[in-house]
Amino acid sequence: MIRAVSCGGVVIHKGKILLLYKNYKQKYEGWVLPKGTVEKSEDFKDTAYREVSEEAGVSASIIKYIGKSQYSFIVSNETIIKDVHWYLMKSNTYYSKPQKEEYFVDAGYYKYHEAYHMLKFQNEKQILEIAFNDYVELKKENMWGNRKYL
Repeated sequence: MIRAVSCGGVVIHKGKILLLYKNYKQKYEGWVLPKGTVEKSEDFKDTAYREVSEEAGVSASIIKYIGKSQYSFIVSNETIIKDVHWYLMKSNTYYSKPQKEEYFVDAGYYKYHEAYHMLKFQNEKQILEIAFNDYVELKKENMWGNRKYL
């Protein structure tokens, strides 16, 4: 068993959520949230910033930590247990550019109910739900994007 750690972001702009479409040789297909592996001497926030920037071409700011999800998969008869730390993030534009080298073929911002049903993995749906509820609360309190909150 191998343990791995990744970090990612639920990026929101004007109430819409950033999703990426991955297509790896028709074996791994589906809409996902941007995330990736923590590099040596990198803290979790830096990983989330970097992965959102690399995978989606999006510059986003972290609003708050959302929580952790966990899943496992098998590679070469070895079980990998992955922890993913998630951040609620804010973008100031709808611009996105999927990273072709990582097999992302599309990216875009979608309304919550669309994004929820588009996401491939249940654990990402759960993180999206938490993040969007936090976003709605921050909007209600007039705190979304408020630098004092950060």
